[in-house]
Order: sequence, then structure tokens, then C-alpha cells
Amino acid sequence: MPQPRAYTNNTLPFIILPMREFEVVSPFKPAGDQGEAIATLASGIKGGDKFQVLQGVTGSGKTFTMAKIIEEVQMPTLIVSHNKTLAAQLFREFKGFFPHNAVEYFVSYYDYYQPEAYVASRDLYIEKDASINDEIERMRLSATRSLMEREDVIIVATVSCIYGLATPEVYRTMTANFGVGDTIDVDALIRRFVEIQYERNDAVLERGRFRRRGDTLEIFPAYLEDAYRVDLDWDKVERIRRFDPISGKTLEELDRAMIYPAKQFVMPAEMVRNALDGIKQELADRCEFFTSTGKIVEAERLKTRVEYDIEMLTEMGYCPGIENYSAPLAGRKPGAAPDTLIDYLPKKHLTFIDESHVTLPQIGAMYAGDRSRKTSLVDYGFRLPCALDNRPLRYDEFEKRLDKTVFVSATPSKTEVELSKRVVQQLIRPTGLLDPEIEVRPSEGQMEDIYAEVQKRIKAKERSLILTLTKKMAEDLTDYLSGLGLKVRYIHSEVETIERVEILTQLRTGDFDILVGINLLREGIDLPEVSFIAILDADKIGFLRSLTSLVQIIGRAARNAAGKVVMYADRMSDAMEKAIAETDRRRAIQLAYNKEHGITPTTIKKAIANILERHVEEEKDAAATSIEVLKKSYNVLVPEQRKKLIAALENEMLEHAKNLEFEQAAAIRDEIEKIKDIGRGKKKR
Repeated sequence: MPQPRAYTNNTLPFIILPMREFEVVSPFKPAGDQGEAIATLASGIKGGDKFQVLQGVTGSGKTFTMAKIIEEVQMPTLIVSHNKTLAAQLFREFKGFFPHNAVEYFVSYYDYYQPEAYVASRDLYIEKDASINDEIERMRLSATRSLMEREDVIIVATVSCIYGLATPEVYRTMTANFGVGDTIDVDALIRRFVEIQYERNDAVLERGRFRRRGDTLEIFPAYLEDAYRVDLDWDKVERIRRFDPISGKTLEELDRAMIYPAKQFVMPAEMVRNALDGIKQELADRCEFFTSTGKIVEAERLKTRVEYDIEMLTEMGYCPGIENYSAPLAGRKPGAAPDTLIDYLPKKHLTFIDESHVTLPQIGAMYAGDRSRKTSLVDYGFRLPCALDNRPLRYDEFEKRLDKTVFVSATPSKTEVELSKRVVQQLIRPTGLLDPEIEVRPSEGQMEDIYAEVQKRIKAKERSLILTLTKKMAEDLTDYLSGLGLKVRYIHSEVETIERVEILTQLRTGDFDILVGINLLREGIDLPEVSFIAILDADKIGFLRSLTSLVQIIGRAARNAAGKVVMYADRMSDAMEKAIAETDRRRAIQLAYNKEHGITPTTIKKAIANILERHVEEEKDAAATSIEVLKKSYNVLVPEQRKKLIAALENEMLEHAKNLEFEQAAAIRDEIEKIKDIGRGKKKR
């Protein structure tokens, strides 16, 4: 009989699944100039060009072009977007295009995040405070797991991809691997689960936990929606099943199971022990520096904090804020770049930087902001200098790690153009839609003119956007137009994300006719019902009226056959001239193409959906139904039942949020507030 082995994974082979071809599943074929763009960019990638640009107008099908390029070059792909909303849209679209491949989502898992900071001028220390979204954490862990196991992977990410993770080599060894027929040391396997950050709880099995019941082990991998049940006969693995953790129903019989860590920053106990001497020495050096310069308070503060962390690391192998010791724990030299998601990709990979004119500057800004905040913590004795190396990549480090890259933007900046071997333009929309007509009108009398223009659109059942320069202008203009009897809303940075989605959806459904905003570009959502855009103060100098911003704004009216843009200005700025000239150039090319191919432009008829393409009416009906069903089961006037109802609704809300179904989540959130108000009212009496 084989002897039970003390469980270790270091000697186990690591197997990547055979490459499955990337295959686009879509009823559509490349149209307009998509085919030429796909062929040219794919040829450049295969030919070794490191940087290229896809300059595609709004509505030209850039996402479909990206998908077909992936299919053509057959390379693991990273797609970087500049915010979670756009990343969620791209994730859903690529999930649809590649149902047989691993499409993953990697964004910040914080619903709320207050970083650790020290404000010297006020002697104010702010502790780190965060609320983690469990579902997004699961999706992040799923992304790193997929990169460990297979090559047909597409990761849609935000700038989270440039922040530090455990090194891929370490992450790869921090697994638990066992199969049917294996003879194992069960206690050693349990210790292994704990080492890779799983929590033992014999009562409740939840994601990231495991339990033992007699001869059965159950573990709920942090990156899955199902759990594993392992049946043992003493030290032998008799059976492994994947099962539904809610119903307990067996879903699949397995020959082997590979369990990956429950956290993305994990370290073997041996590496932690090896790093402690270096951390202790850095603490001694830093305390000596503070003492020699008369900073006794800082020295004592640092000593107390770090010695507590060292004790935690010694006893538990983990401590709060362990990421601040990531450099010594990983054996990195001071100043060395951290390992990030990009290091988990194969060396030969493809990267798309979506909306690159915004995303690249955002990537470049991350390092400086992080450095400034942490320098204060180090200078005043809250952290060791090694905390400075828990950081995002610098722009040059990010660029160096890229293999083949395509910058995607309707308005690429000078940076992308100068870096790139070629700029491929995609100007033809499959629908035949043209860039809108543009007029420049004087500022004097603009309110009366706008009123007349929006009235035309209201009669035609079309929508209008009005762009201002400040929040106050947006709010005041909304009040003014509302006073004239128009149905109008405003949107700006103080409006919460879910409410922004709701407002944009309501604009499309016709709940109101006019949306006033400052920078509506960042919504990144198609508004085919919009046929009129008014740009106030179009001649002002600044980023809101730069060439890039103006071209992007103009593109918002390019989803409607009657699209028109009016710039209100007292003079013609350089940005206005160039934006109008570029729009006229594109429009001429589009007109010629339509004439040659006998195409008549037609407004897009797009289902009104939330960011995951669910119909709004279905969303609202489904939310209302789930709320009503639950409300009938509880009496809201009885405190205990009210608490249970709120808990049940919160579970429903989190489930919808997990699926990024913001419409349903928002509806349930509002209902929860109403029920809580009932409780507050009873207390007042």
C-alpha cells in the first residue's frame, strides 16, 4: 500500500490545457472598411510590429474588429479600458463573441476604498478602509486561474492590471492538487488549504472556505460558483465531485482537482520566514535614522506597528496590510517593478488599449499619485520604506512589458501615433450612417435657439444633449429649461454610477427628452435616439473643448441619420476648425462609399438595454416581480420580519450586482430604503 505523503505541491507537474482556437461566434461578417482594418492590423502583428493604432469612428464596429483580429492572430489578449463601466460592456461583448474561450474580467474589487494616508498639515492619520465586492474578487481570481491553466484567454481589465500581485511563479506553486486514487496525508492537505488562504468553517460552506465532515472534505474555491466534495477512505481519495453549494446537487464527477489560492497575494511560509530578517533590519535602520534626527515619536510609532506585523507574519503567515511588505517577501530589490497581471500573460500576447487617448494618461498618472501618498506615510513613521515598492507600474515599465499592442480610439493622441508603425482608419459604419452636420452659431440668443432646436427633436421623438462647462451651469440650465415646460435632466461627476446608468437609460426610453452634462464622453454608451447636440462655449480653451473632446462629442450624434451638432461660440478656435475639418473629411469619405455601394443611412434600432445588454423593461419587470414575491412572504410592520425581508432583498440585490444587472439592483436598493423608512417612522412614534 502506498505511504501517505505530507502534502506539498512543489513536485507536482503544472499542466496548461491544450490551446483551443479563438473562434468568433457572430452572425455578422466584416463590413465597410472593417475587413481591410482587420487584415492590415493582423498582418502587422504577425510581422512583428509592436505598436499600431486603430482609429475608428463611433459606431464603426471597433469591438467586432478587435474580436476578428484576435481570431486571426490566435494570441492570448489583454484589453485595457479606463473605467469599470466600459470594461463591463467590453467584457459582455467579448463573452458573446468568444463563448468557447476563457473571457475574464479584472477590475478593482473595491466598492469603496479609502487608502491609508497621513495629512501632515493637520497631523491626521487616515486608516485604510475598504468594502470588497465578493463577486468581482471571484472574477479577478478566475482571471489569474485561467492564465495558469490555458492559453485561449481574453482578459478585459482596467488600470488594476498595473498593480502588484504575487509573482506568477509563486502563485503557481501555491495550489492544492489531488486526484482519485491518490494516497495523501489528510492533515497536511488541510494545512495546505489554510496556507493558500482558505478558512476552515465546519458549519457554513461559503466561497473561500472549507470544512471536514467525517470522511468527507468540502472546499469552495474562491474563483468558482460551485464547490468540490472529496470522499476519503482513510488516506485514499475515493471520489471527487463538483456540486452546487446551495442545493448540494452533484454537477460533475472529476478525476482530479486543482485548488488555487483564495487571495491574489499569497506567499509560502518559507518565503515569509526568509523575508523577516530583512524586514527586521530595515526596521532597525529606520528607527536609528528617526532617533538620530530627533524624531522619537516617529521611531516609536514605526517600531510598534512593524513589530506587531512581524509577530503576525511569524505566527499566521499573514498580517493586515501585508502588501506593504510585498518587495521583501518576494525578494525584490528596492525600486524594482512589482509583478502584475501582465506578468501572468505569456510573453507573446496581444494588448488592446481601448480609448487610448484617455487610458494611457491614466496609466501614466497612477504611479505619481501612489508615490506621493506613501512618501508621507514613510516620512512620518507609519510605514517602512519598502512600502513604496507596493505600487503600480510606471508608464515606462508598463510599455516595456507589452508585446504586440493596438491602440484603439476615435481620437488617438500624439503619443500613440508617434509610437506606432501605422495608423489604420476605420471610417465606414456598417449602417451607412454619416458623421453629423456641424453648424457654428453665435452665443448671443443661444437659449432661444436651443429651445427651438430641441422642440423640433421632441416632435420627431428624438433626444438632445447639451454640453456645458461647469456643474452649476448644467444645474442652472436644467432648471431654466424645466421652467419652460421641457422634460430635462442633468448628469455630472456627483451623480452616482448606478444613477448615471439609470438616467442614460431613461433618456433612451423617452422618460425625458434633453440631457444636460459636462463631460458625457465617459459614459461610453450608444445613444442612437440622440439627433441633436448643443455645445455651449465651444470656443473656450481647455480640455473640455480640445480637439479630442470636440471630435468625441460630435461622434455622439453619429448614431442617428438626422444627427446634427451646433457649436455656440463668439469666435472660431483652432480646436473647432480642426474638429469641423476632420468631421467634413470623414463625412465626404462616407458619402462616397454609400454612393458607390447604394447604401441609404438609417438610424440604428438598438434594443434599450443596460450595460450588459438586458432589456430595460424586462429588468424593471423582473425586479418588481422579485420584490413583490418577497414582500408577500413577510409583514413589514413586524420588526423581526422586516429585518428578514431586508436581508432577503439585499441578497437579491447582491445577486443582480454580481451579474452587473444594475437596473434590477437599483430598483431593489430603492425598495430596501422604503422598507427601512417604515422602521424609522415607527421609532419616531
